[in-house]
Formats: sequence, structure tokens, C-alpha cells
Amino acid sequence: MTMDLKEEADQMDCHQPPPIEVFAGVSTLHGISHIFSYERAFVKRCLWVAFFLGSLAFLVCVCIDRVQFYFEYPHVTKLDEVMAPMMMFPVVTFCNLNSFRFSQVTRNDLYHAGELLALLNRRYEIRDTHLVEESVLETLKVKADFHNFKPRPFNMREFYDRSGHSIREMLLSCRYRGSECSAEDFRVVSLLLLSVWLRIGRK
Repeated sequence: MTMDLKEEADQMDCHQPPPIEVFAGVSTLHGISHIFSYERAFVKRCLWVAFFLGSLAFLVCVCIDRVQFYFEYPHVTKLDEVMAPMMMFPVVTFCNLNSFRFSQVTRNDLYHAGELLALLNRRYEIRDTHLVEESVLETLKVKADFHNFKPRPFNMREFYDRSGHSIREMLLSCRYRGSECSAEDFRVVSLLLLSVWLRIGRK
């Protein structure tokens, strides 16, 4: 009976956590081994406690300051002002998100470029009818009716010239250096590139 009680006591000791001094001695947290130690130097341990708490408080303050600074969304705007007595008319580009005017698209255009314009599929059927407005859908159904239709030659550049947006329609107001400017001050420079790109897209 005495042997059994001794073995049970040894098992209980094995399940108990180690002393805090043991943990502090093997911990990589700087300074904690000097706070929880077997030494009797009370003043030294108090100094280490003060240093440790001070460092921890400084770390918390820095973290709080950086988090607050992050949520302020800081940004830097730098402007350089240069005086120029004579300045050339600037190069600007006007791009309409609607590449083509639907009102100018004909049945022959739909037959040749309907799939490229994302209006028809390969079977010459209207795509995504549930996404099209009713008024537009009715017009599209009429234009996409190819029954007994005889297609004519199709030219992508002519199509773009005819159905594309004009600068006269997009330019509402223009002033440069205190003077009025108009659509005549601008010129189209990208028709050829767009025509080539559309031909590549069709292939």
C-alpha cells in the first residue's frame, strides 16, 4: 500500500506545470528571465520589471499611433507650377465608351459585324436578350431579321466613319488660355488602328 501511494504521488508531480522560474529561464522573451529568477536580489528584479513594462508600454503606444495613422489614409500631393509665356495647344484624347451608335447600325452591318459588336452570336441570333432594353430589343429584332436578305460588301472603316461618335457631338464646351476652341481644333488620328484591330478581332 505504501508503494502504491508513492507511485501515485510521483505521477501527480509529473502532471503539474513547471515553476515560472523554469519557464522564464528557457523563454526567448527578453528580460523575463531576470524578472522571474531564483535570485534574491529584489532591487534588480524590480528594475527589470520597470524596464520590461516601460518597453511594453512604448511598444503599445507606437502600435496604436501607427494604426491610427493608417486609418487616416494619408496621402501626399505634389504640384510643380511652371510659368510658360507661350504654350502649345495640349494633346488630349476623347474616347466614348460606346464605340458605335446603335441608331446608325444597319442590317448589313449586323450581318457582317454582329458577333464582333457582341449583338449576335455565330448563328446570327440576338445575344443576351434579357439584358437588352425592350425598345432597343424590338429595333434589334427588325435589323437582325435576315430572311431573304442579300448581304452587300462591308467595309469596317466606312462603318466606323458612319456609326462612330463625332467630336462635334461629344465636345460641349472648350476654352484654352481664355479663348474659345471648337471641334475644328481637333483631328481624328486612330481610325486606321481601330480598323486593323477590328479586322483582327473578326479573325
